[in-house]
Formats: sequence, structure tokens, C-alpha cells
Amino acid sequence: MSDVAVQHGIAGAYEPSLFGTYSKKIGMWLFLLSDTLTFGALLFAYSYGRISTPGWPTPFGKESITNATIMTACLLSSSLTMVLGVLAARRGDRSWTRNWILATMFFGAAFIVLHGMEWTNLIHEGMTPFTNPWAPNVPQFGGTFFTLTGMHMLHVTIGVIYLGVIALRKKFLPILLGIWLIAWLTIPSNNVFHYGVHTLLVGCIVAAAILFLKPKDYDSHDVEVAGLYWHFVDLVWMFIFPLVYLMSTKVV
Repeated sequence: MSDVAVQHGIAGAYEPSLFGTYSKKIGMWLFLLSDTLTFGALLFAYSYGRISTPGWPTPFGKESITNATIMTACLLSSSLTMVLGVLAARRGDRSWTRNWILATMFFGAAFIVLHGMEWTNLIHEGMTPFTNPWAPNVPQFGGTFFTLTGMHMLHVTIGVIYLGVIALRKKFLPILLGIWLIAWLTIPSNNVFHYGVHTLLVGCIVAAAILFLKPKDYDSHDVEVAGLYWHFVDLVWMFIFPLVYLMSTKVV
């Protein structure tokens, strides 16, 4: 056994990576595969409830559909800016890589704000995870809606934080902490997002642990891996938007 040695710096001395790609990309694909099962189960549960339940509510009027369409446009635009960011990273253009990632974060943040407004309006109309004012005999509508859209909104929030770490590294931490503090102080205590903004604080703590325990300068591979996650989040919304909103348009 002592005669066996690993010779560093010699071509072919290491076992080639799985499928000829780097481990971070494989790890992200495996994570997305597991997350696909999560969202697949949620989408199936919502679809089954809708098909098997008579009188499924159709509460979304013109205002909600317009808002959801703008949200969709934000995510589609963010996918484009993410692609441009990956291309800039491959060219070695750090400035435009950062700019395109920041643009992606802007569209993602706009999606979160618009989604928060949608949730707030629905809650003001009397919708909760256990009841809804449009079909009292279908209490599961609220639960399935908030679970599905809430899980997606959480993923978008994590994605924005992820991209912020890639683009700005440690400079992003005080920005994120400031956003959390402003949101905590300005959002009314009776608003559902008053406590939900603590997601930003948790994200800041996790990001700080990563950045300080393993500091590094993120390269084009890291940007590409982050792009995989972001495109997955956008793709999931392309199923949620028609299933939840367009198929539940209010009949006038």
C-alpha cells in the first residue's frame, strides 16, 4: 500500500469527474432533482384537489391576473439577464457579470414584492390557510394556494440572496441586513410578512458563515451553477402561473 502514491500535477493522475463536468454542477443538478420532487408533489396535490372538489373557487379577477402577469414578466426578464450574466462570466468580464446578476436580483425582488402585495390583498378579502370567502365548503383551497406559492416565493428569496453573495460577496451582508431591518420596522405587525422578513435575517447569517469560513472569489463556474438554480425557480413558476391563476380566473 505504501508504494501507491498520487502524483500531483500530472495529466491523467486523477479520476475524471462524473459525466465530464465539475462537482458543483453535479451537486446542483442533484439538488434540483430532489426539489423537483417537492414541487411536483405540491403541484399534484393542488391539481388533484381542484379536479376532485366540486365548486373549486375562482377568485382571481382582472387585478390579480394583471399582477401575476407582471410577476411572470419579471421572472422571464430575470432569466434573460441571468443568461447574459453567465455569458459575461465566461468572457471574464467581471463588471458586466456583476451588473447582469444585480439586474437579475432586481427582477427577483420585484417578483417578491408583487407576490407579497397579492398575498396581502387576498388575506384582506378573508382568505386564510383554512378558509376562503368564495367557497366556504372548500377550505383546502387556501392551504394549497399558500403552501404552493409560499414555497416558490421562499425559493425566489433564497435565490436573490444566493446571487447577492455571488455578485457582491461580503459587501452584500450589510445591504441584506439593512433591508431586513427596514422591512421589520416598516411592515405593520398585523401583516403576514412582518415575521416572514426574518427569512432575510436567517439568509444573512448563513451567507456570513459561508463567506467568512470559506472566503473565495467566485468564478464563471459558480455563476453558471447559480444560474441553474435561478432558471429552475423560473421554470416552476411557469407551471404555477397557469395552473393557479389562469385556470382560476373569476367568472364575471
